[in-house]
Amino acid sequence: MFFGIPIASFVFVHTLITLVAILSGLAMLSGMLSGGRRGSATHTVFLLFSVLTAITGFIIQVKPVTPAVILGVLLSVLLIIALAARYLFGLRGAWRSIYVVTAVASLYLNCFVLVVQSFQKVPALHAIAPGPAPGGPVFGATQGVVLIGFVVAGFLAVRRFRPSY
Repeated sequence: MFFGIPIASFVFVHTLITLVAILSGLAMLSGMLSGGRRGSATHTVFLLFSVLTAITGFIIQVKPVTPAVILGVLLSVLLIIALAARYLFGLRGAWRSIYVVTAVASLYLNCFVLVVQSFQKVPALHAIAPGPAPGGPVFGATQGVVLIGFVVAGFLAVRRFRPSY
């Protein structure tokens, strides 16, 4: 029980929060790739729900230190830098690129965990990468494709993103 909420319900809420972060992050990335001249609402939603993902993740598990906790710490550091770049430094100068890199990296970490969870929870995927921690060539190839996609998208976003706000 967390705050009087059964753990299964809390994990469900954490999952919904994370899915909102991912979907809004993909919309944010799409906007960055198209120049970023649209409003900032998707950026705000992405950052808010990514912060909530990290917070709820730490409530679910802090000890023992696991790869999930380490990813949560990394996500938190990236989000702090992205928030500073956006709200303290107004995306001026190098802070625009720093924001893009940290925001895209944060989105990638959320998607990385989505792939891991998908291989653990979706029976068809779990069948081709069994075990408590997915592994094997199909899982590795999937994560590799996701990583390459984010590296390319991040590179292009740094070059194209020119916010008007």
